Amino acid sequence: MTCQRLEPQDLLRRMDPLALGFTSTRELVDHPLPWIGQPRAQEAARFGLSMTLPGYNLMVVGQVGTGRTTLMRQLMQDHAASCPVPPDLLYLHHVEQPERPLALRLPAGEGRQLRQRMVQMARRLQTDIPHRLAEPDVKPEIERIEQAYKGAESIAYAELNTYAQSRQFSLMRDEGRLVFSRRDDKGEPMTAGKAMSLSPQEHAQMDQDETSLREEIARFLEKTRSLEHVRNEGLAALKRQIVRPLLEREWLEIRQSVHPAASEQAGLNDWLKSLQSEVLAHLELFQASDEDDNLRLDALEDLLDGLRVHVAVDNHGLQGAPVVQEDNPSLRQLFGGIEYDADGDMLVTDFTRIRAGSLLRAHGGFLLLHLRELLVDPLAWEKLRRFVRSGRLQIEEPGVLYAPVAAVSLAPEPVQAEVKLVLVASPDEFEAVQALDPELARRFRCKVDFADSFAAGPQAWHDTAVFVARTCKQWDLPHFSAAATALLIEDSQRQAQDQFRQSAVFAATEALVMESATVARARQVDLVQAEDVQAALLARMYRHNEPEERQLDALTQGERVLPLSGRLEGSVNGLSVVMLGDYSFGLPVRVTARTHAGEKGLLSIDREVELSGPIHDKGVLVLHSCLMSLFAHLSPLALEASLVFEQEYGGVEGDSASCAELFALLSSLAGVPLKQGIAVTGSLNASGDLLPVGGINEKIEGFFRSCERMGLDGTQGVLIPERNRRHLMLDERVVHAVAQGRFHIYAASTVAEGMRLLSDVPWGELGPQGYPSDSLLGMAQTRLRRYRKALEAADTRHEPAMHKRRYLNDR
Repeated sequence: MTCQRLEPQDLLRRMDPLALGFTSTRELVDHPLPWIGQPRAQEAARFGLSMTLPGYNLMVVGQVGTGRTTLMRQLMQDHAASCPVPPDLLYLHHVEQPERPLALRLPAGEGRQLRQRMVQMARRLQTDIPHRLAEPDVKPEIERIEQAYKGAESIAYAELNTYAQSRQFSLMRDEGRLVFSRRDDKGEPMTAGKAMSLSPQEHAQMDQDETSLREEIARFLEKTRSLEHVRNEGLAALKRQIVRPLLEREWLEIRQSVHPAASEQAGLNDWLKSLQSEVLAHLELFQASDEDDNLRLDALEDLLDGLRVHVAVDNHGLQGAPVVQEDNPSLRQLFGGIEYDADGDMLVTDFTRIRAGSLLRAHGGFLLLHLRELLVDPLAWEKLRRFVRSGRLQIEEPGVLYAPVAAVSLAPEPVQAEVKLVLVASPDEFEAVQALDPELARRFRCKVDFADSFAAGPQAWHDTAVFVARTCKQWDLPHFSAAATALLIEDSQRQAQDQFRQSAVFAATEALVMESATVARARQVDLVQAEDVQAALLARMYRHNEPEERQLDALTQGERVLPLSGRLEGSVNGLSVVMLGDYSFGLPVRVTARTHAGEKGLLSIDREVELSGPIHDKGVLVLHSCLMSLFAHLSPLALEASLVFEQEYGGVEGDSASCAELFALLSSLAGVPLKQGIAVTGSLNASGDLLPVGGINEKIEGFFRSCERMGLDGTQGVLIPERNRRHLMLDERVVHAVAQGRFHIYAASTVAEGMRLLSDVPWGELGPQGYPSDSLLGMAQTRLRRYRKALEAADTRHEPAMHKRRYLNDR
């Protein structure tokens, strides 16, 4: 069993520019933007958008940068183009309950037509009604009613006057008031002196006559009020009779100009009838009067305001169904609201200040939201849950409840909103909703799962080139040559950590396109070449790798102790990855082990001081299991061993160092020194098989840079699991060093292969007598037996003392 030394061609899958089939991405500008590497997501999205049954909203799940929002919006727009245009949404004045505006839907474009017609009709009514009431054929009818009233009123007044005279009172009118005075027997006004000369009986009679006259005056006033009411009713009935044909003609034109759905016809008719009754009931407001005309004009304006139409959602000119992307899904933006004006110490509003939100604007179409932005607003999240459950939406303004002044509130009529919701989420957000809110999750039955990588191949390469071409066109960038595009594809495969797959995070590719084009423009060329892409990658590394440079400086200055040559016992160079969010780099870490006789078993110092994570702790336990299986024939083992990551203070996580830990442990146990110039990475199982690890390229390059900084001597290299071979997409400098024999990369399938490389000592096969004494496991077996004998001897020496203590305790 020997390790395989990898050749330069194994370390990087190069992309042949000729295989792309074009010389410049300029040739691909007119190609449609494909769903690169996302056939499952595309099929799921099409299914979900076409499904009209309830509960089939879409949950788009994928990493940021995979094109989940852009591609979904494009597909939604394509699908919406073949859908019918939804109706307009109108809010109308409620005559009987002004605080509860009515909602009405009309075919697209007819909302603004109705609004304009109602405005024009209100203007005509202001002129036509007074003109009609002032026509010659109307005046005689009005005079007839007035004369009838005056005649009846004159008769009643004559009767009252006769009654007054019969009781020696004179009666006259003074500015609308009735004034009476007492007269004597000669018909002369009674003076105070004459009144003083009257006898008590005459005074009593005079008071009685005055009281009866007052009662008669009260009856007269009541009768005249009735006559006035009859007159007013007669005049109002006459005016209504005269104006009604005018209004009916106007209303008929309105009805004929709009074509609501059958379900909305009754609502429109009822609203028009109520408006007609309201106008007929206030015809006096259309005519000037002798009273305060400003009050009349204000009342007329209020009446005509009720004839207005507020188009909350205007789909005029829309082609197909609406596609709305709400990037700020606050309560008001999503569900709408009501605007208020300050009027003295109050906040006032009316139905024309109702504002529709994204859900109403997306009625009949699609609404794209990001789940993360919803989750940070509990009120919006809870209201969305209710809307998804019922499909009904009522606009309200919750902030008015907490306003410091009194407010006139509105409660618009709830409306049904048929919206296909598309929620964009990360995998973690999706799992959280599934676990914490299953009721909402079951209403998003269609999951559109965006993969983070996809299989590379001719079609994927072509689609990637189309993406590059479209990006250049969108941002007005110079186009890319085939060689430059090939380097972009190689970088995508490196991002995917796989020679046969590409990364689906096209945001990173887009950024590299922009940076490479900027480098090309600085050279004043109109076509981006491979050297520009390479320069952009180096410039990006320079901008981000300051923390890595500090670590390399610490190595050259001796602050970090990392032997890179020679052999040491119980010491191995492991490989780790430091992730800084926007930049990751490999960092070699020295792993050391010490063993001696005892019964405590394996001790991980990093775990004891809580510097390790659960995955690393799991790796240590697997390592312990592997060790136990190797020496099961010697059980129980008389062993105490310690493992530590030298100069590691920020914490350890992951199991990719478990192989290096086992090598250090076996080296210490067998007393066999290991090559320090070969770093090790890989996890293992209980059977001793090496398993693949992540970040393999960064780990190799990190150790290479460390060796390069200290000086390559031709013996240095890295040992990786065989199963990681397909993940190698290494930097050109590493590949060049391997080609020159200055650096080496080995691949092993088992612990035995790796240990043979590091120690140059045979691994050893278990026989009837154990492992051969000249093998590495045989040497470890010998030391374990020595540990057992030493431990048994120590137990024998301590046994009398133990008996003595037991005797004293008994006494």
